[in-house]
Amino acid sequence: MSGMDVSTPVVRVDGLVKTFQVPEREAGLKHATKGLLRRTMREVKAVDGISFDIGPGEVVGFLGPNGAGKTTTLKMLSGLLYPTSGEARVLGRVPSKRERELLRWITLVMGNRNQLQWDLPALDSFELNRAIYRLPREQFTETRDELIELLDVSDLVNKPVRNLSLGERMKVEIVGSLLHLPQVLFLDEPTIGLDVTMQKRIRSFVAEYNRRHGATVLLTSHYMADVEALCKRVVVIHHGVIRYDGPLTGLSDTFAAYKTIGVALENGQVDLSSYGDVIHRDGDWVTMRVPKAQTSEVAARLLSEHQVLDLTIEDPPIEDVIELVFAQPR
Repeated sequence: MSGMDVSTPVVRVDGLVKTFQVPEREAGLKHATKGLLRRTMREVKAVDGISFDIGPGEVVGFLGPNGAGKTTTLKMLSGLLYPTSGEARVLGRVPSKRERELLRWITLVMGNRNQLQWDLPALDSFELNRAIYRLPREQFTETRDELIELLDVSDLVNKPVRNLSLGERMKVEIVGSLLHLPQVLFLDEPTIGLDVTMQKRIRSFVAEYNRRHGATVLLTSHYMADVEALCKRVVVIHHGVIRYDGPLTGLSDTFAAYKTIGVALENGQVDLSSYGDVIHRDGDWVTMRVPKAQTSEVAARLLSEHQVLDLTIEDPPIEDVIELVFAQPR
């Protein structure tokens, strides 16, 4: 977007709240009949006063369990939902106003939603998008062909979308979402349900698009491989509240109270339960969970008390750390 100050956040969220009114339902015919006459409503806060900024060109992981408020936040940032209170700005504009000047520069890709016409070949839907965004023919053709090549879908775009597999459909959906070369990508589970090979292909594509176009990306995913491959920074949300915002590597330092020690002994039958919580055995290799403060002491004991063939000390897997974040009391 021309004229955008590189020091200005591309995405700014300040005290953002989204509350839904949902009907209360009780079991039984009596209560169901009563509900027809007078419905009792209750408030549910899907997003509860969150704040963060994202700078130009950043790729940020937006993590949390189902129901944490991730998709609701992305919908507010893309203008599909109005905030209850607080402020959201993207490229300096208010998304809920649905201004053409903003919509021209953003896109929302949802892995579990179809945006292309189901019964038409993807190429026909691409033409419709060209008309919607009023793209010059030459620019549109160049961009379309570049995206088709990057995602290797030249043999798919002439087939009706309904005839494509989930992975194939996701790739052509991404092409359709990026034809207007958006500078801000909101990606909601773009690899959900895909096989490992297809997940890797889409991750590589997002990284390449970010490199080529300097796009800013906010990504939600349950697959930590997506986050580790693309994001240096993560924002963790749970129960509508941000629990962590910082470097991906900092999650372990902030939330993990333990490290993992892997050890192979000359005598692989030794019981090591007194050194830590044994979480895995693979032949002679034993993996233990040890309190972080005791890691050096336990390693020294193992080395002095046994014939050690190999020993490693590592932070726990990111998946385990995220589970710790989610397990914290509200």
